Amino acid sequence: MEKFILGVAIGMAGGALAVANNCKLRNLVKKNQEDLMQKAEQYIDSKLGQMEQGSSQS
Repeated sequence: MEKFILGVAIGMAGGALAVANNCKLRNLVKKNQEDLMQKAEQYIDSKLGQMEQGSSQS
Protein backbone atom coordinates (compact mmCIF):
# COMPACT_ATOMS: atom_id res chain seq x y z
CA MET A 1 0.00 0.00 0.00
CA GLU A 2 2.81 2.39 0.90
CA LYS A 3 4.59 1.80 -2.42
CA PHE A 4 1.34 2.51 -4.23
CA ILE A 5 0.86 5.82 -2.40
CA LEU A 6 4.44 6.85 -3.12
CA GLY A 7 4.08 5.88 -6.78
CA VAL A 8 0.87 7.86 -7.13
CA ALA A 9 2.44 10.92 -5.49
CA ILE A 10 5.51 10.82 -7.71
CA GLY A 11 3.46 10.15 -10.84
CA MET A 12 1.05 13.00 -10.16
CA ALA A 13 3.85 15.43 -9.41
CA GLY A 14 5.89 14.36 -12.43
CA GLY A 15 2.94 14.62 -14.79
CA ALA A 16 1.88 17.97 -13.43
CA LEU A 17 5.42 19.35 -13.71
CA ALA A 18 5.65 18.15 -17.31
CA VAL A 19 2.42 19.97 -18.17
CA ALA A 20 2.99 23.11 -16.10
CA ASN A 21 4.93 25.66 -18.13
CA ASN A 22 4.84 28.70 -15.94
CA CYS A 23 6.45 29.40 -12.60
CA LYS A 24 3.24 29.91 -10.67
CA LEU A 25 1.86 26.50 -11.60
CA ARG A 26 5.18 24.78 -10.89
CA ASN A 27 5.30 26.33 -7.42
CA LEU A 28 1.73 25.24 -6.74
CA VAL A 29 2.51 21.69 -7.88
CA LYS A 30 5.63 21.54 -5.70
CA LYS A 31 3.64 22.73 -2.68
CA ASN A 32 0.93 20.15 -3.29
CA GLN A 33 3.56 17.45 -3.79
CA GLU A 34 5.18 18.32 -0.47
CA ASP A 35 1.80 18.25 1.27
CA LEU A 36 0.95 14.87 -0.27
CA MET A 37 4.33 13.40 0.63
CA GLN A 38 3.94 14.65 4.20
CA LYS A 39 0.52 13.01 4.48
CA ALA A 40 1.90 9.77 3.03
CA GLU A 41 4.77 9.81 5.54
CA GLN A 42 2.32 10.40 8.40
CA TYR A 43 0.19 7.47 7.19
CA ILE A 44 3.22 5.18 6.97
CA ASP A 45 4.45 6.29 10.40
CA SER A 46 1.03 5.61 11.93
CA LYS A 47 0.93 2.14 10.34
CA LEU A 48 4.44 1.37 11.62
CA GLY A 49 3.42 2.58 15.08
CA GLN A 50 0.39 0.30 15.06
CA MET A 51 2.54 -2.63 13.98
CA GLU A 52 5.06 -1.93 16.77
CA GLN A 53 2.31 -1.65 19.36
CA GLY A 54 0.77 -4.89 18.15
CA SER A 55 4.07 -6.77 18.31
CA SER A 56 4.97 -5.42 21.78
CA GLN A 57 1.60 -6.47 23.21
CA SER A 58 1.96 -10.08 22.03
